[in-house]
Amino acid sequence: MFNGSVPTSLGKFNLLEELHLSANSFEGEFPTQIVNFGNLTLIDLSLNNLFGVIPDRIGELSKLQVLILSANRLSGTIPQSLRNITTLTRFAANQNFFVGNIPFGITTYLRNLDLSFNTLNGTIPQDLLFPMNLQFVDLTSNKLEGPVPSNMSMNLIRLRLGQNALNGSFPSASFESLQSLTYLELDNNQLTGPIPSELGKCQKLALLNLAQNKLSGVIPVELGDISNLQVLSLQSNNLVGEIPSNISQLNRLQRLNFSSNSLTGSIPSSLSSLRSLTNLNLQGNNLNGRIPVDISNLNVLLELQLGGNQLSGHIPDMPLSLQIALNLSRNLFQGPIPSSFSRLTSLEVLDLSYNRFSGQIPDYLTGMGGLTRLVLSNNQLSGVVPKFGSFVSVETDGNGGLIYPSPVAPPQAAAKKRKSIVVAVVVPIACVATIAVFVVIAISISRRYYRINDEHFHSGLEISQSPVVQGKVLTANSIHKSNIDFTKAMVAVSEPSNVVFKTRFSTYYKAVMPSGTTYFVKKLNWSDKICQLGSHELFGEELKNIGKLNNSNVMIPLGYLLAADSAYLFYEFAPIGSLYDVLRGSLGYSLDWASRYSIAIGVAQGLAFLHGCEKGPILLLDLSSKSILLKSQNEAQIGDIELYKVMDPSKSTGSFSAVAGSVGYIPPEYAYTMRVTMAGNVYSFGVVLLELLTGRPAVSQGTELAKSVLSNSEKHSKWDHILDSSISKTSLNVRSQMLAVLKLALACVSVSPEGRPKMKSVLRVLLHAR
Repeated sequence: MFNGSVPTSLGKFNLLEELHLSANSFEGEFPTQIVNFGNLTLIDLSLNNLFGVIPDRIGELSKLQVLILSANRLSGTIPQSLRNITTLTRFAANQNFFVGNIPFGITTYLRNLDLSFNTLNGTIPQDLLFPMNLQFVDLTSNKLEGPVPSNMSMNLIRLRLGQNALNGSFPSASFESLQSLTYLELDNNQLTGPIPSELGKCQKLALLNLAQNKLSGVIPVELGDISNLQVLSLQSNNLVGEIPSNISQLNRLQRLNFSSNSLTGSIPSSLSSLRSLTNLNLQGNNLNGRIPVDISNLNVLLELQLGGNQLSGHIPDMPLSLQIALNLSRNLFQGPIPSSFSRLTSLEVLDLSYNRFSGQIPDYLTGMGGLTRLVLSNNQLSGVVPKFGSFVSVETDGNGGLIYPSPVAPPQAAAKKRKSIVVAVVVPIACVATIAVFVVIAISISRRYYRINDEHFHSGLEISQSPVVQGKVLTANSIHKSNIDFTKAMVAVSEPSNVVFKTRFSTYYKAVMPSGTTYFVKKLNWSDKICQLGSHELFGEELKNIGKLNNSNVMIPLGYLLAADSAYLFYEFAPIGSLYDVLRGSLGYSLDWASRYSIAIGVAQGLAFLHGCEKGPILLLDLSSKSILLKSQNEAQIGDIELYKVMDPSKSTGSFSAVAGSVGYIPPEYAYTMRVTMAGNVYSFGVVLLELLTGRPAVSQGTELAKSVLSNSEKHSKWDHILDSSISKTSLNVRSQMLAVLKLALACVSVSPEGRPKMKSVLRVLLHAR
């Protein structure tokens, strides 16, 4: 929490070799005296409030190897003298206000260059990407123009040039030689011409993003040869022709986006073999024919966007994993809404608008627990509109035959029509409608009664068929020891009405003990066969070690029961629920900034504690607002801390990043590193911070909050628009705090894992934001 100017007179600075001052509140101009300390090999001044220019004399630091100036308010041009430092391997000055051209020869000795999120202009020097030592280049979000240099280092690993004004044809680089290239991002530019087939030679490519350019021609079939590809984004171009069937060879592909092009033909049935696919977006093309009947085989698919095509015919069963959205709008589908949709219990957005669906709106739609938005506009639907929960946004305008029972308000257009209908016609229709409503309600109640009783029967059967193998109270607290009753807990778990909420691997139940004390009983499912422990004894030993932890911001298990195919863990009850539910307002709470800030501090304290454990860091497999529980509006606790110890995502039947985290919180590098890291946890925490600052969910209609905020944060003047205005406008002090926390959040969700601060630094910055 240091502030003031950067110190330059502490002892014998001429002997100093490394200067680490990141993540403080140092301010003032760049300390020009630093250039006098000739033995410096490392300078890290990132995440401060420094302004002014970098002196050209910095080139005199002949031993300097690392220079990190990220996330300050520095301006002016990049000093040309940096190219004179033959020892300099890393230069990062991203998230500042630098202008002007990139100096010629600056990468002669560099291995890593990051100048992203500045306002640099002019063309990219032709020699910039050529030096053989160069591995990482990030110039994202500047104002660069002209062509992409065709001469590239054969050792390049990541090349990010997105969100500029680059033009000309796609670079004519010899991609056959780029055998180390893992990331290639050229999105949001003005590149023209075809996509070169030579890209298929880049066998290590995990991410290829060419979206939002002016590329034309067909999609090269050679892209199907890139066996390591995880993300393929070609949306918003001028591509034509059919989708190559050999895209199905990309066994590791997780995200495929060909939307907003002019593609024709049918959807290849071979796409159903992409078993790692989590996001498929083909909307806004000219595709026709039927949806492949085997699409349900995509058993980890979270989002399916097929709107704005000419698809028709029978709608097959959809993957049960769908969560973000199912969009079939603006096609040629007709007939009743398929009953198979009732199985999509986790789906949040269902858009069937602008088709020819007919018949009634099915009652089962009201029972889809995850649904938040239902779009049925402009079809041929009729009958009584079912009653949906207040948290579901329902759009039904453009259906002439619908009846809207009170208190559901009809669309304005339909209301105007009904004003012209005579009373003699309205009265009998109303009577029929009323009778229909009562019949629907009666049937619904009857179905619900039998369904609940059926669930009771099967739940009890499940408990009886899964005998307890091992059980133990872990806590030393005598009150909890006397309160916890395993038998009573198992009875509570058999009642579906006691379910509080569910996460990716767990179901939380509310259990009231004979003493009257309430606990969480969490059922941990092992059905995905990713439990990495070989026996119940080892599992119990891990839980015993976790039970010894002591931190008020971490949910520590108080005890456990192990059955043949599941585990039951006991925790103190958090009456307010999850942070996700509170931010959505579904529990009737509204969090002011003081509460949000206190929650952020609590989560940061808990995560810093877990990362700093004596026996090694405890990493989180899934940190999200759904895994953060609130004991009060100011007390947050991190849940699911045992998952990383008892589960191995690499053994999942699905893709790694679909298991290691929730959608919207997964750091981009998980697609190719295939391992959970502390830097990955910091990214997830950054997304939680953005939720607290913006009031928006981590994913909204397929768009990730972190990516959306990063793309809108290029200019500091726009930062106010990112914040939740209902909170930021309450006072100038609140606004100032929120802007300080936003700066930290942007650092946490940095695309580069190396650019993210450690959790101890994050906690320091948060505490200083008071």
